[in-house]
Amino acid sequence: MSSNTVILGSGIVGLSTAYYLSQSPKTRPESIHLVDSSPKLFHCASGLAGGFLAADWFAPSVAPLGALSFRLHRELAEQHSGSKIWGYSLSTGASLSQDSEAAVDGSGEDFLRNGTSRAQAAGSVPSINADGPLWLKKTETGSLEIISRDNSTAQIDPMRFCEFLLDECVRRGVKLHQPARAISVSKDANNQLNGIRISKDGLETDVPCTRIIITAGAWSPKIFATLFPKASTRIPIAPLAGHSLLLRNPFFKEGLPETCHAVFATDTLGFSPELFSRVGGEVYIAGLNTTQIALPDVATAVDVNPEAMKQLKACAAVMVAAPEDGSEFKVMRESLCFRPVTSSGRPIVSRVPDEKLGGGFKTCGGAIGGVYVGAGHGAWGISQAPGTGLCMAELVEGLPPSANISTLALP
Repeated sequence: MSSNTVILGSGIVGLSTAYYLSQSPKTRPESIHLVDSSPKLFHCASGLAGGFLAADWFAPSVAPLGALSFRLHRELAEQHSGSKIWGYSLSTGASLSQDSEAAVDGSGEDFLRNGTSRAQAAGSVPSINADGPLWLKKTETGSLEIISRDNSTAQIDPMRFCEFLLDECVRRGVKLHQPARAISVSKDANNQLNGIRISKDGLETDVPCTRIIITAGAWSPKIFATLFPKASTRIPIAPLAGHSLLLRNPFFKEGLPETCHAVFATDTLGFSPELFSRVGGEVYIAGLNTTQIALPDVATAVDVNPEAMKQLKACAAVMVAAPEDGSEFKVMRESLCFRPVTSSGRPIVSRVPDEKLGGGFKTCGGAIGGVYVGAGHGAWGISQAPGTGLCMAELVEGLPPSANISTLALP
């Protein structure tokens, strides 16, 4: 029986899983198959996100995974010149309040769905008044408070990080099928999972496998339902659309040192903006989210909403300082992507019990087989991806996970 592993979804979580699984002596890299339906990789949440990393901004149920991921991000950057290749840098987190009240309050689990500031997730951190980055427009009212502990937040360019992971996986021998769609699964005479059928370029191919890992973000529920239509459960993940704007940092000067900042504002112009400065002279603006945009069939089949872009540009005009030469800020990219959110605010990093697959399906026990899900990270997918990938690789190989993920099981 083949022991191939098929990973459905080649975003940051799927790639992190393939990366750590392919370096394990128990799994041959050539036996790992990455499948993604998008004609252009990383053009959703994995590549178009802000790239903000935090060590300890998480609820207790997710804290071990968050801490592990932050450490792995740092180690990967140290081992592979991450500062140069994907812009890894420590960052300063700040809460910008438009009035006299600070934005830091509460656990922060529901900030994404409620449209409030992510600064809530920082918890109780001693803060000080600060001048902030040069690119942030100063106001006479309100205050800017530092909300990150020393070396507890960082910044990357997520698209470049994903490109690095993909290059490493392919170099090791991992096989990429893209654009390709998983259309069905098969079982042997004993009702055990033994393969998956994928469609690529109009041709259908059967890939023998005993392990399937679904890491397709907001598309994970649809993929699971397609492969296991008689399942007694559904993957409880919903899509949340988010627009973003990427600007040229008006104060960036080639060759000069850069300090990355993450600024989380209270309600401004109808939403709570998030602004991230990156190495290389970029300022990323987001925070404008909605449930009213339907999830497309593929990640690239999206059109940005002109009104949303107008709102983000108005936010930039209010919050981003004008360039020193008096010119207008330069827009580098307008984007729309979908984050996978759960009602609990916790991701799912779990094996799916055989009894929930339906149709009499069984999987090989232990480390030989199984159906797994790694998705639902909301706004923390970039931050939590390496830890999720490592724990998933350990989970499918029957090893103790490097972080306590017992609370992240499929409900």
